Amino acid sequence: MPALPSFSYSIGCIREDFLCYATLRFHMLTLYQNKMEPTLLPLRLFIRTAKVLTGKHGLAGGEKQQQVYRLRFSSGSKEEENIMKRTKLISLVLTFSLAVTTIMTGCSSSESYKESKSTATTYEYPAEIYRSNDATYSTSYEEEDGAVYDGFYYDTASNGMSVQGGQVGTTPAQPGYNTEEYLDVKESGFKKTTVSPLSTFAADVDTGSLTNIRRLLSEGAGFSSIPSGAVRTEEMINYFDYTAGTAERGKKFSVRKELHTCPWNEENDLLMLTVTANEEESRYIGSNFVFLVDTSGSMYGSDRLDLAVKGFKMLTDSLTENDRVSLVTYSGSFETLLDGISGDQHSRIRRALDSLDASGCTNGSAGINEAYRCAEENFIKGGNNRVIVASDGDMNMGITSTSGLTDLIREKKETGVFLTVLGFGAGNYSDANMESIADAGNGNYYYIDCEQEAKRVLVDKLKSTTVTVAKDVKFQLEFNPAVVAEYRQIGYENRTMAAEDFSDDKKDGGEVGAGSQVTVCYEISYNKNSDDSGSGLKYQENKLKEAADRDEMLTLAIRYKEPASETSVLEDHVVLAERDDAITPDYAWAAGIIELSMNIRGSEYIGTSSYKTALMLMSAGAESRDEARASFRDLVRNASDY
Repeated sequence: MPALPSFSYSIGCIREDFLCYATLRFHMLTLYQNKMEPTLLPLRLFIRTAKVLTGKHGLAGGEKQQQVYRLRFSSGSKEEENIMKRTKLISLVLTFSLAVTTIMTGCSSSESYKESKSTATTYEYPAEIYRSNDATYSTSYEEEDGAVYDGFYYDTASNGMSVQGGQVGTTPAQPGYNTEEYLDVKESGFKKTTVSPLSTFAADVDTGSLTNIRRLLSEGAGFSSIPSGAVRTEEMINYFDYTAGTAERGKKFSVRKELHTCPWNEENDLLMLTVTANEEESRYIGSNFVFLVDTSGSMYGSDRLDLAVKGFKMLTDSLTENDRVSLVTYSGSFETLLDGISGDQHSRIRRALDSLDASGCTNGSAGINEAYRCAEENFIKGGNNRVIVASDGDMNMGITSTSGLTDLIREKKETGVFLTVLGFGAGNYSDANMESIADAGNGNYYYIDCEQEAKRVLVDKLKSTTVTVAKDVKFQLEFNPAVVAEYRQIGYENRTMAAEDFSDDKKDGGEVGAGSQVTVCYEISYNKNSDDSGSGLKYQENKLKEAADRDEMLTLAIRYKEPASETSVLEDHVVLAERDDAITPDYAWAAGIIELSMNIRGSEYIGTSSYKTALMLMSAGAESRDEARASFRDLVRNASDY
């Protein structure tokens, strides 16, 4: 394919009152990847631009935080206002010119484009590109594969161009072009009980890490190629079901404890606590769901938008006349396709979902604002009011930074609307954004890697994933220094809280659904000197209280709020220090998952564990439980570097 005309690289501009123009070059590449017929290409380009110019896709401006891109033509007027008035007309001319050029040059196939790509290409830009901070970038330069020039990154192997700090017009990542993002996770170490007797953290029932790792292994990745930030041990453990403890009358939660010698360090013990939200009999009032779907170009594909649509259809089939459904999409701007219709209108909801296609940039903040508006206007008092986001997390318009997105979500969660985040895709997937958004909104986060997982999250576990029975849930374990010398919490690094925040109702905790479980494990080092109070200080002495009974290992305090309340409730559970008689499959499985995660991350506490010992423990735990365990065990066994 001949080199594209210089105008085809124009970047659209966003003003506060309207979205003037979307990137023509990106639309063309998107259509190539969609493998549209050549005769439809010019028409589709013209329709898309016309929709933008006439405001059919809504407004993307108005956010102070958003990064504004302006287009200033080198031959234009000195006054920006006059330039912007002419932008619409120029945009139409560009669209028509591109359509004619496409036909004349015979650019009808993505294959011909791939075959003609060169390693180095020179691009001539007729426009100077400005950011909101008025920093000017050069308009003509030669670039090579993977090179960065003047703040821009262009990868000719993936047809993708981006501005550093946020991609513009991202297309689905191609082989060899991986921009997946993960937050850094610093592993927790041992703490002395005499100095830090309290372990405080927010509840976390997310499972996104496990399914994302499952996706990576299924694609043939070896353990050594999995990013350490992708490994969140608590999410890997909590993906699976465990035997619940005995429910006590008057308590929201039940606790089951199991204690044995630590498999990777025989000098210590491994403590496993499974906290279950007890099922409650209540009259179902109804759910107010807002499906917020990312329809940007990066969501094109069977594992992205197509999979999200299938999942939402499964959920739709379970809804009744008591439920309400809204459907909001966002790409360069947002569009509201359904607004609070009855949940029993299954055909109408399905038709709206079938109409979705992927194109354009990703203005997630605009979609979030509109989704919460729909949720608030259709609010069901006493019901389940929830926004369900389906995205790859790759935001490149509006608010794009993780901190900006989390600030927006924290503001919206005060409306009483809950949040579920569903992650899709690979290559450009931003696990960092998806996890941060869920945590900021007291929501839950799941990564959907296949149709079976969509059914599991949105149908099989609908109550535990979407019906909140307790919010702002926090845990605080007080270890008995007469028994425990040191402890190490395994996982939950990004959910740790200051001890004083446990009693502060203004500090956020986690959201827990009906019947959902939170499993937490600690490596325990015992106090071998019965007379040691842990003082060792010259000017003061720490004396244990009489309550430091050597039969008690710790007290677990759980603080939570009812879904409609802003005042917390406290309940306590005492955990005894005695070891259990036999290792259960649950315990073996959790221990195997911990060993696997430590080996992938290269933990300094790895001890005698290896991938082989991890697999042995997982095999012992997979024999008598659900199919999910056996399936994941087999995936680990078949890993390329096992």
